Amino acid sequence: MNLTRRVLLSAPAALLLPTPTRADQQRLAAALQEFTGGAALREGRVRIEISPLVENGNAVPISVSVEAPMTAADHVRRIGVFNERNPQPHVITAQFSPRSGRAYVATHIRLATSQALVAVAEMSDGSFWSQRVEVVVTLAACIEG
Repeated sequence: MNLTRRVLLSAPAALLLPTPTRADQQRLAAALQEFTGGAALREGRVRIEISPLVENGNAVPISVSVEAPMTAADHVRRIGVFNERNPQPHVITAQFSPRSGRAYVATHIRLATSQALVAVAEMSDGSFWSQRVEVVVTLAACIEG
């Protein structure tokens, strides 16, 4: 099959994502296990904002927010961002307290290739909430060599 630009642009994004290896999945799972101490992850409350199609993986804007009242009784303690295919799966951890006002972090990260990102929030009650997103990267960064 001749892969022209038109064919690539018309293909669903899921077809363009490389299949993660078992090692990638194990590294991500180990990083999440270390962050949560083995506690169960629940879906929800966390919102990752990142473009689903990234042209250049060298400086990708990302923000993570968590729905929480940020009171002494109910607040976010920390937010961690993890990736599936970079050389290091743990990207960043941000610490919070009730005095933070809101649970929000924004930064730029590097992405080695198309992959899944996971943001996890640790709440004051010890629960962990998460969101997972897939990102397609057309020009890779942080390639192991």
